[in-house]
Amino acid sequence: MGERANIVHVEETIPEKNIPKVTPLVDIFENEDEILLFADMPGVEKDDININIDNGTLSLSGLRKMESSGAVQWEEFGEAEYQRTFSVPQTIDVGKVSAEMQDGVLRLHLPKSEAAKPRQIEIKTA
Repeated sequence: MGERANIVHVEETIPEKNIPKVTPLVDIFENEDEILLFADMPGVEKDDININIDNGTLSLSGLRKMESSGAVQWEEFGEAEYQRTFSVPQTIDVGKVSAEMQDGVLRLHLPKSEAAKPRQIEIKTA
């Protein structure tokens, strides 16, 4: 009788980092032409930001990556995932939405469609 050898494949896995979820602080302004949203996302690079508008819902997310060398002795400003969701009016012209990132602040322009903009109605006399 032959001996039966069990071969076990052991994979070494790196434990997943528990990246905290952070709600970015925002300021929202509205004028006749657009809704302007400012979101604080310090340390996030523009390539690590995701903006999605779908069916009246605006979703913002961004990942702040921190590289460190050596063992961490104290950490208060580490990696973080910013996430925030808003309801936006259907009158936003999604094709013209633009965004820029500067000094840790995301500036999001949500232009209104022409049909949603207020207009003055002229009254004619007969």
